[in-house]
Amino acid sequence: MTSLWAGAHPEQVERLQADLTPVGALRAGNADGRIPAWTGGISQAPDGYQPGTVHLNPYDGEVALFRVNASNLDEHTSHLTPGQIAMLRKYSGSYFLDIYPTHRSAAFPQRIYDKTASNGMTGRLTQDGEGVLEVAEGFPFPFPENGRELIWNHKLKYKGLGSVRRLNMINATASGRYQSVKIHIEVLSQYHQPGATLQSIDNRLLYLLQTIKSPSRLAGTLLLVHETVNQKLRPRNVWTYNPSQRRVLRAPNVAYDNPSVATDGLSVSDMADMFNGAMDRFDWKLEGQREIYVPYNAYRAHRSDPEYGEMLRPGHLEPSLLRYELHRVWVVEARLREGVRHINPRRRYYLDEDSYQILLTEHYDERGKLWRFSEAHPIMYYEVPTLWTSIETHHDLLSGRYVTYRQDNRNGVARFGMELSLSQFSPQALRRKGRH
Repeated sequence: MTSLWAGAHPEQVERLQADLTPVGALRAGNADGRIPAWTGGISQAPDGYQPGTVHLNPYDGEVALFRVNASNLDEHTSHLTPGQIAMLRKYSGSYFLDIYPTHRSAAFPQRIYDKTASNGMTGRLTQDGEGVLEVAEGFPFPFPENGRELIWNHKLKYKGLGSVRRLNMINATASGRYQSVKIHIEVLSQYHQPGATLQSIDNRLLYLLQTIKSPSRLAGTLLLVHETVNQKLRPRNVWTYNPSQRRVLRAPNVAYDNPSVATDGLSVSDMADMFNGAMDRFDWKLEGQREIYVPYNAYRAHRSDPEYGEMLRPGHLEPSLLRYELHRVWVVEARLREGVRHINPRRRYYLDEDSYQILLTEHYDERGKLWRFSEAHPIMYYEVPTLWTSIETHHDLLSGRYVTYRQDNRNGVARFGMELSLSQFSPQALRRKGRH
């Protein structure tokens, strides 16, 4: 793939202070006023918020405008996706979407905005589209012209510099029974470090260390990832530590459609954070923009009081705890290239225009049938600030099973601004940690 875009003109970059937001979304609302203009998002924590505690809901007290369910979905199909329609029909007696007023709450630090503007002048794809050039720190493509550029914006979205998350991954059966896996994750970003360049970080995007705390059969299992920017130039490096073997091993297969650990086959490696990793097995087509009811401002589900038994239902999460709003999204379709394989030969991604976070994904099987449907329920981590997923759920529409990931409301929420060092993310450190 050759580069279709090699930087914007100065007058185009000036639009990021005029009719476009600092990341390239339309500032204006939509024609009927249901999507408001972007006025800066939530860039500061509200009064009373203490870092490390559950995030206060800035829209507490709002009530749903209306509910979409199986009986009235035909009235709303213009704002629904095939995956949402399939869920509403499959679980017609229990599943619905409560539609709330739209709030464009997404915001990022001024440094990220400044760097995004700079990237708009210089950024471009590599010839094969598997890397980016002449970008640093911010979103690489504030004026996206093709599907790859949009997915790169998602992959390089700012999520803080150093973070620690204690979360749960819950596998639910079609009957509603479930098993919980407690996970501790530490992440150190390299791309977003102040002053970083692609050269200075040596193609390293981030470092991730995952520790499974429970159940006992998995406790002590460690996963170390050195994620790269251009994965064709240098694939991600992965190591695992198995407490029963007491050995650190290279794990080259943590990529593409290899099953994710502890998900009972309901998720594969490149589904984490809705999409991650190498893009080379697919052709990426930009299908344009739509106005869709998407998960947004998911503070009710993020709060600390619901027990998991209250949140999990047969086939899906408890819908009364979820919030949907009308937002503009970019639609990108990925189709498998000739000569390579993946269990999902076709996927469709829906990216929030204000953050480039993928909010919805539809996964199709080899027969071309809709197989899996994924949702990301984001909140504003306003202490960073960044808009990121609080809960991520992957539904198997055939079996009725699902896995919900990043459930952090029972174990202490994500902590950002953590002082993490490169020495904590070496294979030697993994070995020491495993033996202790």
